[in-house]
Amino acid sequence: MIQSHGRRRRFRRRKPGRPRVRGPSFNRLIPNLLTMSGLCSGLLSMRFALEGKFRHAALALLFSAVVDGLDGRIARLLRGSTRFGAEFDSLSDFCCFGVAPSFILYLWSMTEAGRYAFLPGMMFTVCMALRLARFNAALDDHEDKPRYAGNFFTGVPAPAGAGLALFPLFLGLEATKLGYHGVYEFSRQPLLTSLTLSGTALLLVSTLPVWSFKNFKIPAKFVLPVMLSIVIYIVVLVADPWAALAAAGVIYLALIPLSHRSFIRLRRAAEEMQEDIPAESLPESPPSQPA
Repeated sequence: MIQSHGRRRRFRRRKPGRPRVRGPSFNRLIPNLLTMSGLCSGLLSMRFALEGKFRHAALALLFSAVVDGLDGRIARLLRGSTRFGAEFDSLSDFCCFGVAPSFILYLWSMTEAGRYAFLPGMMFTVCMALRLARFNAALDDHEDKPRYAGNFFTGVPAPAGAGLALFPLFLGLEATKLGYHGVYEFSRQPLLTSLTLSGTALLLVSTLPVWSFKNFKIPAKFVLPVMLSIVIYIVVLVADPWAALAAAGVIYLALIPLSHRSFIRLRRAAEEMQEDIPAESLPESPPSQPA
């Protein structure tokens, strides 16, 4: 009998045939499985584009965007956030929102635009890579940031950038549905696609503060109108997805100046608060002592 500090030490014998299983729980794998499904959907969208099925390609990228919005939240909910998951999600975003949109738009309208037709798509993909690299670098940056800065992205995020770039495709699919031949031909103009890709590329690498809507607080009096607006948009999205997606891109562009103005207002308020705090917190000077 072995004793230590007056207490009896007990030894558990491992039952034969039951080896100890080491590894992550299944809950930690669910976010990565979602990310993998989104990546496969992005790859599938490029295959659809090669076959000329642009409607299916757009739907596949839409599925990737929905999955990208869910996997991070599910990871935090299940306490399965890991650095591997963050890196995997970033690589999936580059493929789905950086490579696939430029590839699809090249097949949509740029195949006969000349030898330099690939440059706008290349610019978009490179800027998407730079934007994601900057985001990953910010994960390791432990510098204290203002509290209000957590409500903003620096530049347009990857899924939104892909949606803005695909505006000509959404416009063309809606024109095909309605039978507007002139609008359809306009949507396949190389100049429109080039301007859309180049403009979105600049927004990706810009330092514009853009609302993230993650920690966005809605005043109580606007909760019901916002919920009704979201319900109406979902109904329109189901009934007429291409018009809803094209309109979402226009609305998002209109919100960028508003988010920039909101950021400036919050920054000024924080700076004024910092200027007032030291003056109030300074200790009173002690009374002078007689010589």
